[in-house]
Formats: sequence, C-alpha cells, structure tokens
Amino acid sequence: MASPISAATRVILVRGANGEPEYAPKFDAQLEAWKKVAAMAGAQTIIIHEGSPAAAADTKDTKVDEETAHGTLKKALTALPPEGPGEIWIVMMGHGTWDGKEARFNLEGPDVSATELAEWLKRVRRPLVVINTASCSAPFLNALAGADRSIITAVRSGSEKNYTRFGEYLAASLTDPAADYDQDKQWSLLEWFLSAAARTVEFYKTEGRIATEHALIDDNGDGKGTPAEWFQGLQAVKKTRDAIPLDGAAAQRLWLIPDDGARRLTPDQLAERGRLETEIATLRARKNSLKEDQYYQLLETLMRRLAAVYEPGS
Repeated sequence: MASPISAATRVILVRGANGEPEYAPKFDAQLEAWKKVAAMAGAQTIIIHEGSPAAAADTKDTKVDEETAHGTLKKALTALPPEGPGEIWIVMMGHGTWDGKEARFNLEGPDVSATELAEWLKRVRRPLVVINTASCSAPFLNALAGADRSIITAVRSGSEKNYTRFGEYLAASLTDPAADYDQDKQWSLLEWFLSAAARTVEFYKTEGRIATEHALIDDNGDGKGTPAEWFQGLQAVKKTRDAIPLDGAAAQRLWLIPDDGARRLTPDQLAERGRLETEIATLRARKNSLKEDQYYQLLETLMRRLAAVYEPGS
C-alpha cells in the first residue's frame, strides 16, 4: 500500500518525438525505467508520449489542441493542484531545439517552449522537480528556476544541440546501488544527477570524443545551475563570487522513493522534516563564523525539533 507521502506525489513523464527511428528504443527504455520507479514510489503518474491515445489524435484538427501531445501536457500541468503535500516531478525524455531566443522540447506535433512550460507552472507553489534530458535544454533551467524548485538539464547552453546521453545514464542510475553515494539504501535527486553526469563524462573519455553535453542542477532558485564537477562527494565545494549558496542541498533531500522513515510520516511532517534539514545544513555551512557554544546550542535546538517530527511530544 502506498504511503500518504508517495500517494501525494505526482509524476509526469513526457516522452518526446523520435526524430530519427534509431532514437525510438533509447527513449522507450528511458520511459520504461521511469515508469518502474514511479510505480515503486506509489506516485500518481501521467504519461505523455506519441503513442498515447491523446497524443496520437489527428493533429490536423486545430480545434482539438488538447488531443495533441502539446495540448495534453498543457492540460495536465494546468490542472495540477497548485498547493498541497507531495512533490511534482516532471521528466522530459527526447530531443530539443534552440533558435538563439527560445528553447523547445520536441513533441509529436507542436513543440513546447521553455516560456510556455514556465507559464503553465507559474501557479505551482508546492515542491517541483523538472528534469529535461534533451539537447538545448539549458534555457529551461533559467526559465523554471525558483523557490522550492529543483531543475536539471542535460546541457549548460542552448547551443549544445547534439543528442544527449545524459538521459540514458540517468535512467540507468535510478535503481543502481552504485548511484547510492552515501549508502543509505535510497536514491536522492542529487545522487541521480551526479551518477548520470559521471557516466556521461566517462562515455566521452572512453570513446575519445569531445564532450558535447554538460549537465546542470539548480535547486537554490538563482537560475544559474551548478555542474557536477563542482561537487566532491555530495557537497558542492567551489565558491561563487556573490557568495550565494551553491546548488545541491535541497536535491540531496529529495527522494522519489521515500525511505522507511518517511513512509511513517504524514505529508505535513515530511515538509517540516525538509525545512529543518535545510536549516541544519545552512547552520553547518555557517559553523566557522559562529562561536563554538553558540553553534552547538543552535544545532541542539534544531536536532530536538527534528527528533520531535518522528516522535511527537519528545
């Protein structure tokens, strides 16, 4: 039986147009991997792809835009409850384009632009994860970044337009024990990102090719993104000029498949746990600027509040 946490989670899987026939099995395999993980999570799942009844409708009938993949996606996103417990996960598998001004994800029929997706999700105030594994996807990060949002793109620039292998390696990491970097028997969004990025780098090295894709993650809302090579283990170690905290802290506490502890919590308790873990991570980052007694006093207060989430009244 799905826990209240997983049952409140929405997963929208968008499988784009093939482009060339050779890519069809690659995108199909990615979709199947994500479907399996979403089922394991017990999440409410919507699948949008060219083979679905809605997307396969007659696209020549302009009166029925809802029956194109573009219209189906719009309808699904604009119908999402804007607030409430549980995250919204959107995973996009396919090709992308960029004309120097606007990035688009290729669908069967009309493509969806970064601007459109941002507009459809503008009203969403609950935790949001968007993973775009397509080429030219970087502008989606800039358009979608914000508070309580974690955005991953396969590339760092709209001009990185070659087929991306990041999506393949991401799908392969979803239940791979090697992707569980901290060995806590669950996979965080950050671990998935780092594992897929590392495998992508290894592919280009092994093949002796110049890398044509460089994945980014943004979970601090600044819309800049952080590359995987800035991380040491699960911590971003480079410093930014403006001293804004680097990305990764929020993604490290996002799990599509909740652990046993999370399954025992209500959605409100899980949200409180996330807030407290964020405060603890922020405090630890400030440790060197605080007096020792002050630091440990603040840490103890937060740890007691965290313990109370699991044991109310403690």
